[in-house]
Amino acid sequence: MKLVSKLGLALLLLGIAFACKQAEASEEVNALSTSDTTSTEIISSNATTEKKVNNRKFVRTADLKFKVKNVAKSTYAIENIVSKNGGFIAFTDLKSNVNQHDETQVSQDNILETTHYTVDNTITLRVPNTQLDTVLKLLTKEIDFLDSRLIKADDVALQLLSNKLAQKRLNNHQKRLEKDIDTKGRKLKEITEAEDNLLNKETESDNSVINNLTLEDQVNFSTVTLYLYQREAIKQELVTNEKSINRYRPHIGLQILDSLKTGWFIFETIIAFALQLWSIILLLLAALFIYKKYLRK
Repeated sequence: MKLVSKLGLALLLLGIAFACKQAEASEEVNALSTSDTTSTEIISSNATTEKKVNNRKFVRTADLKFKVKNVAKSTYAIENIVSKNGGFIAFTDLKSNVNQHDETQVSQDNILETTHYTVDNTITLRVPNTQLDTVLKLLTKEIDFLDSRLIKADDVALQLLSNKLAQKRLNNHQKRLEKDIDTKGRKLKEITEAEDNLLNKETESDNSVINNLTLEDQVNFSTVTLYLYQREAIKQELVTNEKSINRYRPHIGLQILDSLKTGWFIFETIIAFALQLWSIILLLLAALFIYKKYLRK
């Protein structure tokens, strides 16, 4: 009985020891799992932070050339699309180009004018950068045939940062110059040179501000250039032949009567002119009489 009791006690002790080992192993696994989870959270957090730090700013532009069924109607539709998405039209040049013009005489008084022409339009529009993709997708409804589509995205984040740093340096230099002019400037020549230098630095600072504002505007509003055209159209119009005046000419009887009147008017003019010369004619007759009667003998 004592031997059996001892064996039972030994088995119990072994069971307790095995349970302790299992508990320790479970704690180690849990610790490792917790460590991995924490590591994953850190990596994920770093990735998110890195994404925020590496925030890029893109100047996005697009150039499209495509054929439409009707340039005028598509132009109005595009203008509505741009307006609804918070953009505006910066430039538009809608025109008709005459390729060929013919005139055919169809009757004595009418001419048929035939004009072959094409209509095109060049549009420059500005839309919010966030709406560029939406606007481009909506434009596909107007495309009958796409010739080309070019989209560019230029990262200007470093350029913006460079301009800001340059502006900061110029502002600091400007403040030092102002202080030197106020405290150290004595001679007029030195003050003038310092003032000129200060003016140049102020100009550079202003240019840097303007450049940054220009870049930010290009980042906020994308520029899209569109070239629309349609297939050649033909227009025919029947017009009055203004060059032909035959139907306005009088008949032969009126022409003869007018000729007789004109001849009589000319004869009257000659008689009137001859009567105006009566004194000269009288002198010539007197001279002829004297010559025949006295001088010829």
